[in-house]
Amino acid sequence: MITKNQRSIVIFSIPLVLLCIPMLAMQFSKEVNWSLLDFVVAGFILFPTAFIIKIILERFKTTKRKLILIGITLVILVLVWIELAVGIFGSPFAGS
Repeated sequence: MITKNQRSIVIFSIPLVLLCIPMLAMQFSKEVNWSLLDFVVAGFILFPTAFIIKIILERFKTTKRKLILIGITLVILVLVWIELAVGIFGSPFAGS
């Protein structure tokens, strides 16, 4: 059985691991070129998402409701990430 504290550690370590991937890739390839601002923006997106998932897991009782809300949260995360990367919606804050 996993405790709430252990679950929080796992939830908040996932963004750290995800941010380490481009950092390591920058060491081995010139194709990946993230600036400090890129890491800050990614952290600003990933950590609040982890916090929202933590709240969903704590507040809702049924597994079905948890999965639906976490799924919606992750879809929003992916859409924002894609918009910042390539600008699929053409918003003013798009990366292209």
